[in-house]
Amino acid sequence: MAGEKRLNGRIALVTGASRGIGRAVALAFAREGAHVIITGRVSGALEELDDEIRAFGGAATLLQLDLRKGEKVDQLGPTIFARWGKLDVLVGNAGTLGSLSPLAHVTETAWNAVIETNVTANWRLIRTLDPMLQRSDAGRAIFVTSGAASGTNAYWGPYAVSKAGLEVLARTYAAEVETTKVRVNLVNPGPVRTQMRAKAFPGEKPETLPAPSELAPLFVELASPQCAFNGHVFNFRDWVQARKPAPADGT
Repeated sequence: MAGEKRLNGRIALVTGASRGIGRAVALAFAREGAHVIITGRVSGALEELDDEIRAFGGAATLLQLDLRKGEKVDQLGPTIFARWGKLDVLVGNAGTLGSLSPLAHVTETAWNAVIETNVTANWRLIRTLDPMLQRSDAGRAIFVTSGAASGTNAYWGPYAVSKAGLEVLARTYAAEVETTKVRVNLVNPGPVRTQMRAKAFPGEKPETLPAPSELAPLFVELASPQCAFNGHVFNFRDWVQARKPAPADGT
């Protein structure tokens, strides 16, 4: 039916929703009819996002959450079960860049902070939320990776290792749920106009990069019950290019 919302009635959880890509995805999901559980460490930013969602008639639940506090992450599954009985979509978006320096100069504290946020927290999310995704008629999990996972960039050690680990984590999960109704995929955003990008490349002109909102349609597509992909990494630039109309003959 024309105008039908693609995520109507779905329950979706988005980590790192207070800004950047997570914020854009939460807004897009809400516009498509999902009830969005928005998580982040800053309550004020979450409240502002909630106001914006409610302004256009969307629905959200705020959850202030530090992903490095494992016991809090572990409570998500039971909490969601008690309120909704299932989860339809998980977006593991939250991440931290850490310090960019030679591996020999990285402190144990800095290393652990990146690995705990970018890898361990997502494993905990899978562990506590898989039972909820399995209760959905079409559970969808989407994780955010990076081209840094190739390991070819000097000084990006902790972040690169964490994203490579996240890719293996998600692919393993995808293989484990292959025979179920759950589908698991990853998105590599590439360069995007975010605070993390500005921190990594302070001399770059933000206006030359895609806005986070431009990535949101890809996440909506992967979150929809119709998505049949499993275990794939979607590069945003390739996805955009594939959807460009073919040039007319003679151009």
